[in-house]
Amino acid sequence: QVQLVESGGGLVQAGGSLRLSCAASGSIFSINVMGWYRQVPGNQRELVAAITSGGNTNCADSVKGRFTISRDNAKNTVYLQMNSLKPEDTAVYYCYVDLRVAVWQSNVVRYWGQGTQVTVSS
Repeated sequence: QVQLVESGGGLVQAGGSLRLSCAASGSIFSINVMGWYRQVPGNQRELVAAITSGGNTNCADSVKGRFTISRDNAKNTVYLQMNSLKPEDTAVYYCYVDLRVAVWQSNVVRYWGQGTQVTVSS
């Protein structure tokens, strides 16, 4: 079994900062991509940022220059540092991890965190 535990969401004023964390645990052989999506009720889930095992990153245009994704491979943890937050960043943020649970597994499987609410007040 694999578990993803998110933390760090909350309420912040516009212009403020939050740092989200997502730690993966359980039966993990290797982790490929880690990342974050966000979702507003009634809308589709939107990719915010992702990072490969080698450290290559990509971010949505809407958050470039404000959000930074990073990871600690020793801790199987991915972070999302969110600065200069705007009310339109308000959403539930979900982390995901693409991983293999065993050496014989040829394809990665995606696991999701439980989601954490980020609310930015104007």
